Amino acid sequence: MHTSRHRRITAVCGVASLAVVASGCGGSEDAAASEDNPITLTVTTFGTFGYDDLYSEYEDQNPGVTIEANNINGSANARTDAFTKLAAGSGLSDVVAVEEGWLGSIMEVSDQFVDLNEHGAADIKDNWVDWKFEQGTDPEGRAIGYGTDIGPQALCFNGDLLDAAGLPSDREEVAEHLGGDEGTWEDYFDVGREYTEASGKAWYDQSGFVWNSMVNQMEEGYYTAEGELNIEGNEEMRAQFDLLAEATADGLSADQEQHDWGNGQGFVDESFATIVCPPWMLGTIQGQLEAAGGGPESGWDVADVFPGGASNWGGAFLSVPASSEQPAEAAELAAWLTAPEQQVKQSAAANNFPSTLEAQAEIVEAGTPNELFNDAPYGDIFESRAEGVVAQFKGPDDSVIQESVFRPVMEMIDSGEATADEAWDEAITLLNDVVVNN
Repeated sequence: MHTSRHRRITAVCGVASLAVVASGCGGSEDAAASEDNPITLTVTTFGTFGYDDLYSEYEDQNPGVTIEANNINGSANARTDAFTKLAAGSGLSDVVAVEEGWLGSIMEVSDQFVDLNEHGAADIKDNWVDWKFEQGTDPEGRAIGYGTDIGPQALCFNGDLLDAAGLPSDREEVAEHLGGDEGTWEDYFDVGREYTEASGKAWYDQSGFVWNSMVNQMEEGYYTAEGELNIEGNEEMRAQFDLLAEATADGLSADQEQHDWGNGQGFVDESFATIVCPPWMLGTIQGQLEAAGGGPESGWDVADVFPGGASNWGGAFLSVPASSEQPAEAAELAAWLTAPEQQVKQSAAANNFPSTLEAQAEIVEAGTPNELFNDAPYGDIFESRAEGVVAQFKGPDDSVIQESVFRPVMEMIDSGEATADEAWDEAITLLNDVVVNN
């Protein structure tokens, strides 16, 4: 996790990945940033971005630009911070990280962000997987975000716990036992019942993350592709909701607190055996294990499988608010941080998976095993899981619905406070209170 700090970093002119240089680099009327002409750029991220060393590298290459780097605890808090400052008309950093889950709400005010096409985005768009660049482009064709990572989902599991329960524990065997490429959520829950019956322990950490994964997998999630709410009366979504509620009622959920897991104890005290795993979750688990005194001996691994097939959860963008007083320099910094070379380094630091094709290929070719996860071939697994991923449309209140409607409802299910019918009714009530009538 980053902390607020100040660094001196210089904008780089002529970076290979940039086709059009920013203001201050060849062709600008303004003098380039230098020790004699210093500027300050502010950057706001959230969670674990892995940018600390990149800031230092940028600093070492060129003196003259001071970066004030701020990290916010969690995506939801970052969303609140961004929209509070947008409403106030001031206070946003020169470069702001935007999470996929609230990108839709940013798109509604996309005119308050710089069109990165004016700073070379159109010339480097082929760096990214096509759907990632498209996600960061508004309906008017304005590119308002450079992609950082993507979140193709795999399944993390504790091999020691599966082995003790008499179930397959080798990652290839785990994938096969869960149905491989044809595996369904029914398969996942049925194997979970095998595990729970044999061990007396929970299968997954809590229902909220499972639910989020199930929704992300649908062709249309909380919103239709046309931007209409898509929950009430949605038979497919309700069927998945009931499927998960039934599994939880059968004792498969450990009722852990999201993003906490008992300060990591859930990963070392045998509370649960599996957790849905977009690549950035591996970095989260690493932090949790460290907090709880765990490590490679804790038994965690990751399998190239996911119930129901390809699914993406998460991934972020770097945007430049129109309020920035130095948009060209900010755009250049955002492009540098998200260029393939930097994405490879970010992946090593944060355990996320790049959104640029060149960075993905380099990670796969390197074949560096992840020691914390039983030497899992990280690049191979997430390259495989990225196949077939299609970006789901995220509406303006997508993250609000997940956090303020379905998170409390899933907590009700996990605690046994409500039946599936009662929980669904509560979800519709909250949806109306929080979104429809707000």
